[in-house]
Amino acid sequence: MKANELRNMSGTELSAKGAELEKELFNLKFQLHTGRLENSARISGIRKDIARVKTIISEKRG
Repeated sequence: MKANELRNMSGTELSAKGAELEKELFNLKFQLHTGRLENSARISGIRKDIARVKTIISEKRG
């Protein structure tokens, strides 16, 4: 997810996207620990996307 795409979203959309990414991260971690995860690099990508969302939310607040 690109930062420019995120900046065009509203605050509620960003919050929803953040929650969706958190769920996906949880599912990926669960798959990792059960031995079912095929692409472990996806975890770091999701973590970076979550950080981008949180950063843009804080930029919009203040």
